[in-house]
Amino acid sequence: MARAIWSGSISFGLVNVPVKLYSAVHQQDIHFSQFDKNGNHIRYKRVSEKTGREVDYGDIVKGYEVKKGQWVMVDPDELAEYKPDATKTVDISDFVALEEIDPIYYESTYYLAPDGKAAAKPYNLLLEAMEKQQKVAIGKVVLRTKQYLAAIRPLDDALALSTMLFADEVVPASEVTNESASGKDASVSKREVDMAAQIIDSLTSKWDPSKYHDTYREQVLELLKKKAEGEEIVVEPSAEEEGGEVLDLMAALEASLAEAKKGGGSRSKKPAAKKSTKKTSKRTSSRSKSRSRSSAKKSA
Repeated sequence: MARAIWSGSISFGLVNVPVKLYSAVHQQDIHFSQFDKNGNHIRYKRVSEKTGREVDYGDIVKGYEVKKGQWVMVDPDELAEYKPDATKTVDISDFVALEEIDPIYYESTYYLAPDGKAAAKPYNLLLEAMEKQQKVAIGKVVLRTKQYLAAIRPLDDALALSTMLFADEVVPASEVTNESASGKDASVSKREVDMAAQIIDSLTSKWDPSKYHDTYREQVLELLKKKAEGEEIVVEPSAEEEGGEVLDLMAALEASLAEAKKGGGSRSKKPAAKKSTKKTSKRTSSRSKSRSRSSAKKSA
């Protein structure tokens, strides 16, 4: 059963909606623990760079580099004074159209559920009104010790809250634009644009997230399963890709369009590296057992 990670209320106008916050995602990353070559677990210690001695956690202060080589030390008690108040409300300040928010601003997403039977009616009122108006609520919320900008929106018959980046946390595209890509050499013809548009049209489909898979994770899990069963994995070196070829854009467009019309194109899967497996005489040795005990703990 899902466990709430925050409880409070949404405030818009004079209406308060008691809610609980639940995580809306569950990351499926593979996490490894670290061992030495003999299968012994690796542990990390906090040591002084100067003395090499281990430092107790209570004796550690934080430092901020104000300029190259100049550090300002800050005690945790000094920082505590500036922590945002752990408020229990999301004060809505604006309602905006969803399409006006670029996805780059979204960070993490959570579900909001009514906190108790009395909260069900005002919760549904806000949900249905936002669905009717096709609007997203913008406000601020404090989760743990950090203040976030937040967007609340209808999602699958519920309210979802997404923490957002502030404007000064988003890098302007102009800072990374390659100036050499502009000008006469980078201009494209109408025919090239039309062909690219045809490729896009031929590959256009309805959004179905279930058809996309993390093939890397699936392959690694299969590898770990085989190793746990005592199979020896032999990886053959993959063929090196040829490089240094000059791209003929028109030829690439024509080939891509022909492939897309046949149902291929970018949908085709890239062939995986060739692997061969063979059973070892013993199902598992004590050493292979120790190596297969990789836990799911997140690395620090």
